Amino acid sequence: MMRGRPAWSPDAAGIRIAVRVTPRASREAFAGSDAGHFAARLTAPPVEGAANAALVQLVARSFGVPKRAVTLVAGDTSRIKRLRVEGDAAALAQTAATLYAAGHER
Repeated sequence: MMRGRPAWSPDAAGIRIAVRVTPRASREAFAGSDAGHFAARLTAPPVEGAANAALVQLVARSFGVPKRAVTLVAGDTSRIKRLRVEGDAAALAQTAATLYAAGHER
């Protein structure tokens, strides 16, 4: 397992997460990765913000929050993106831990 920056960290309004995006996937999925970030597979292409919009929707669904609670804060045109998920930081961190662990059960 690679060491370094964690896949999520506390934020004043909730948590921040790092996500590596794979656009044009056959299906959408969100799980942990070994490189200090989550992995998101999106069916949307990386054009005109389509993949970013799909990512916000996937993260909101995965964390059980409304889309307005998810904000892209860095990486607009990069494969690695940083997002803020607003809400109860403890509950969001627990969800992040569960999602991250689920990505390693193979």
